[in-house]
Amino acid sequence: MAGHGSKRVIFAALAGNSLIAITKFAAAVYTGSSAMLSEGIHSLVDTGNQGLLLYGLKKSKQPADQRHPFGYGAELYFWSFVVAILIFAVGAGVSLYEGIQKVLHPHPVSNPYVAYVVLGLAMIFESVAWWIAYKEFNQLRGKKTIFSAVRDSKDPTVFTVLFEDSAAMLGLIVAFFGLLGVQYLGLAWLDGAASILIGVILAGTAALLAFETKGLLIGEGASPEVLAKIEAIIDATPAIDNLNEIRTLHRGPRDVLLALSVDFIDEVVAGTVEETIYSLERTIKMQIPEITRLFIEVQAQKHHEEMLAQEKAALSPPDN
Repeated sequence: MAGHGSKRVIFAALAGNSLIAITKFAAAVYTGSSAMLSEGIHSLVDTGNQGLLLYGLKKSKQPADQRHPFGYGAELYFWSFVVAILIFAVGAGVSLYEGIQKVLHPHPVSNPYVAYVVLGLAMIFESVAWWIAYKEFNQLRGKKTIFSAVRDSKDPTVFTVLFEDSAAMLGLIVAFFGLLGVQYLGLAWLDGAASILIGVILAGTAALLAFETKGLLIGEGASPEVLAKIEAIIDATPAIDNLNEIRTLHRGPRDVLLALSVDFIDEVVAGTVEETIYSLERTIKMQIPEITRLFIEVQAQKHHEEMLAQEKAALSPPDN
C-alpha cells in the first residue's frame, strides 16, 4: 500500500490547489483574462484529481473478497490513470479552447495588477506543495535520476502530484508573461496565446502520466533488487536444486504477488519439501514485506522447460 508520505503529499496539494482555484477564478472574472481562467480551470482539475487519488488510496486498502481474491490494490493505479485522462481532456482541452477563442477574438485585460497579485499568491502556495512532493519523491528515488525513478516507481501518487505541481508552476509563469505582454506590448492576443501554451503543457504532462500509469495498470514486475533478494534466499536453501522461474506482479505500491517454480533435489522426501516451502514463505515475507501473496510450484526443471515451450507456442501468432 502507499505510505503515509503519499497521503501527506496529496493533502498538501489538495489544500493548496483549493485555495489557488478560488483566487484564480475570482481574478479571471474581475480581469477578463483567458490565461487566468485557464489557470483557474487547471487548479480546479488538480483539486479534483487529488480527491480521486485519495479515493484510490482508500479503495486500494479494501481486504480481498470472493470477487477480488487478490485484493483491490490496483484501484490506485486505475484512479491514477483516470487523473491523467482528466488532465488531458478537461485541463488541456478547456485551456486550448479558451486560448484559441481569445486569439481569434482578442479583448483587453482589465486591472492586470489584480491578476499579478493572484499569480504571486498562487506561486507561493504551489511552490510549498511542490516542495513537499519533491522531498517525498527524492526520498523514494534515492540515487536514481528523476526519469529513472518515475519509470521504476510503483507508487503513482507521489510522481503524479509532483508532475501536476510542476506543470502548475510552468503554467503560472506562462500566464504571468502573457499578461505582461498584453499590458506593455498592447497585444491582447498574447493572453490567448498564453492559454494555448498552458494547454500544451497540460497535454504533455497528461501524456507522460498516462504512459507511466498505463504500465502499472497493465501489470509490472518487482524491481531487480527484490528479484535478487528472492534468488539469494532460494540459492541459500540446500534442498532446492534449481530455481526454474520467478514471476512477480505489483498489485499496489507495496502489494506484490510472487509465483515461484523450483526443482528439489531428487533425494528429498515429501516431509522435507513441505518444511522447506513453509520456511521459504516465512523467510521471503519477513525479508521482503511487500510480498503479500506467495505461490510455490514444485516442478522438475525439464518439465518446466517443456511447459514454457508449450506456453510460448500457444502465444505465438500462427504462420500465414
